[in-house]
Amino acid sequence: MTNRECSRPSCRGEATTTLTYDYADSLIVVGPLSPVAEPHSYDLCARHIDRFSAPQGWQVMRHVYIEN
Repeated sequence: MTNRECSRPSCRGEATTTLTYDYADSLIVVGPLSPVAEPHSYDLCARHIDRFSAPQGWQVMRHVYIEN
């Protein structure tokens, strides 16, 4: 348990993923939950990251964490 809730309003789901926007490059970076909550990032639960879609013309970069 991370004790961090999803950033979506009125969602109390456990955050599993961190999403960050780079407005200058029209880029969205999606990766594993960051170790520390960042003020310019969004922590999302599994339900909301599955429903996530990028604005038209934006690129999405997904980082996948693989445990050895």
